[in-house]
Amino acid sequence: MFFDPLYFVFVMPALLLAFYAQMKVRSAYGKWLKVANTRGLSGLDAARYLLGANQLGDVAVEGTPGNLTDHYDPRTKTLRLSQGVANSQSVASLAIVAHEVGHAVQDAVAYTPLKFRGAIVPAIRVSSFVGPLLFIIGLLIGSTELAWLGVIFFGGTVLFSLVTLPVELNASVRAIDMLRSDGLVVTAEEEGGARSVLNAAALTYVAALAQTLLTLLYYISLLSGSRRD
Repeated sequence: MFFDPLYFVFVMPALLLAFYAQMKVRSAYGKWLKVANTRGLSGLDAARYLLGANQLGDVAVEGTPGNLTDHYDPRTKTLRLSQGVANSQSVASLAIVAHEVGHAVQDAVAYTPLKFRGAIVPAIRVSSFVGPLLFIIGLLIGSTELAWLGVIFFGGTVLFSLVTLPVELNASVRAIDMLRSDGLVVTAEEEGGARSVLNAAALTYVAALAQTLLTLLYYISLLSGSRRD
């Protein structure tokens, strides 16, 4: 199984897509990080403005270490911004902040996919580790039943990626609507730049779904082949 050419047939395309997506994110973010937004708002200013505009005064804003580590935590109602985004007056910062505020709005309106994703997170943390482990052990000891159990567990990871995609796409749609309706992007160029950053980020979630799905299909193909043998 370690030198199976089918691995490259199933998994390599997704890995290449993931690499391409990361390149697109770095390219779009790097480009629009250098372009100041017309209103001169920092990411932190934009976060406070958009939270207020959406009546989300109960959402706290905190810093978080790292680069592009910005996220909204629905458990604590906290929007966490990386220093590079919080302090930058760029179009890229507006896009990232608006996207995370979009998640806060989803939480406030009880957006079903977000709630479902949050509910399955504890189980997915287990299945994403246990699934491949059971699969490999099952193959090594010749237990097809154990390997199939690993496939079932790993299926939870696919489900998580499948649910995550609409959550992220919806947050980006909300982000563009907010930036436009609240006047945070003034020119067509700014809106286009924000879309570019968000579309590149969305591609990473498409790649993640492709990678988990193709890995699952690879597992199934191995077991189906062994059954025929």
